[in-house]
Amino acid sequence: MKFKELFGIIRKKRAFFNPKDPESLLISERNDLMPSPQADKNYTYADYLTWPEDERWEILDGIAYMQAAPSPIHQEILASLLAQLHHSLSGNPCKVYPAPFCVRLMDDDKKKNDEIKTIVEPDLSIVFDETKIDETGYNGAPDMVIEIISPSSIKMDRFIKFNSYEKAGVKEYWIVEPVGKLVNVFVLQDDQRYGRPETYTENDEIRLSIISDLVIDLKPVFA
Repeated sequence: MKFKELFGIIRKKRAFFNPKDPESLLISERNDLMPSPQADKNYTYADYLTWPEDERWEILDGIAYMQAAPSPIHQEILASLLAQLHHSLSGNPCKVYPAPFCVRLMDDDKKKNDEIKTIVEPDLSIVFDETKIDETGYNGAPDMVIEIISPSSIKMDRFIKFNSYEKAGVKEYWIVEPVGKLVNVFVLQDDQRYGRPETYTENDEIRLSIISDLVIDLKPVFA
């Protein structure tokens, strides 16, 4: 797939909406059209499949979150990272997918749709096992995930998703901070927990732990 085709599938990513916090509806430009999930209900992938395709939802441990439109800087950073990864991964036995790309985080690919309670759409996912890719996304944990945080997603990316990715076995997790021009890199250790992060600034290069010969230059990312 050519880069233009790959980047063409990037669509809007919305800020997180928690049905338990009605005030969070204010972050959406379409709050009058949003579904109203019940705060006391646990949602699954079966529910996810029934929601409007033009809305971006994630489910973390049964709780539904809606995403709001990304900022221009978010999209610029995403495009730069995607371009470098897509170019560098040519010839490697893995693929990179930008959001929206449905990832069903689960430890058993035999689970039924109504048993899957964590569905995420990372900004960027790198996967090796193509047998887990189907027409709706990916079954299991990507080998690497990149999330670009916004003011509305800090708690989600740093804590809630952090714990979900660690539990699922995502080997490498990057949190990109556009304002501070920083990237925090977490690598899964032998005890299946993330170690202390390595922090990189706008003038640094990052060597991926999952592909040792792949290096990302942060200068054009934060230019």
